[in-house]
Amino acid sequence: MSTFRIITVEREFGSGGGAIATQIADRLSWKLWDQALTQEIARIAKVDCSAVERCEERLDGRLHRLAKAFWRGSYEPRALLTDAQTFDADCMVSTMQQIMERIAEQGQAVVVGRGAPYFLREREDTFRLFVYAPTAEKIRRLRELGKSEHEAEELVESVDRDRIAYVKHYFDADWPTRSLYHLMINTSMGDENVIATVLNSMRLLEEKSAGKTSQLRGVL
Repeated sequence: MSTFRIITVEREFGSGGGAIATQIADRLSWKLWDQALTQEIARIAKVDCSAVERCEERLDGRLHRLAKAFWRGSYEPRALLTDAQTFDADCMVSTMQQIMERIAEQGQAVVVGRGAPYFLREREDTFRLFVYAPTAEKIRRLRELGKSEHEAEELVESVDRDRIAYVKHYFDADWPTRSLYHLMINTSMGDENVIATVLNSMRLLEEKSAGKTSQLRGVL
């Protein structure tokens, strides 16, 4: 029988994935790995959280790539760049790999973004969720968080574009990879309905898995 011990929440920017993940974690009394994940990466890499946030789900900028190339060819790297400046997307993914393995071992975790569904794609105990919403709904949610109309529109377009490039570069996959998810759901139906659908879907899949196991035992 396959029992889900981990939930990964991938999301379009502005669709409410972070808030929904928080509520799911609260309902299940599981640990939420969102801001806590940023803090853990920063702790392991010995950098400030701001350095990690700069690299989360995006490739390094052109100027940063040039600076890295210059630094790597120098005999005095510390004189050129600080630890925070040398922390890049490659470091981010490498550190994420280590942390995700530990999270998977511990279980009872809800993990938001950061490539989690790709790191855990082979695990049967991981329920992979993707949430999305129409552009108007995403802008509405961002406006409620204090963003201007113009800022919200730019963020909706640019952040997901960065995520597409990030997933393509590090996992050689399209974003979103539809076949990867157990459930893809439109959050315009309301957070409470989304959460109920997620928890019910998990339960049904676990029951289905249990039924298959019973049938197999009967045959044997």
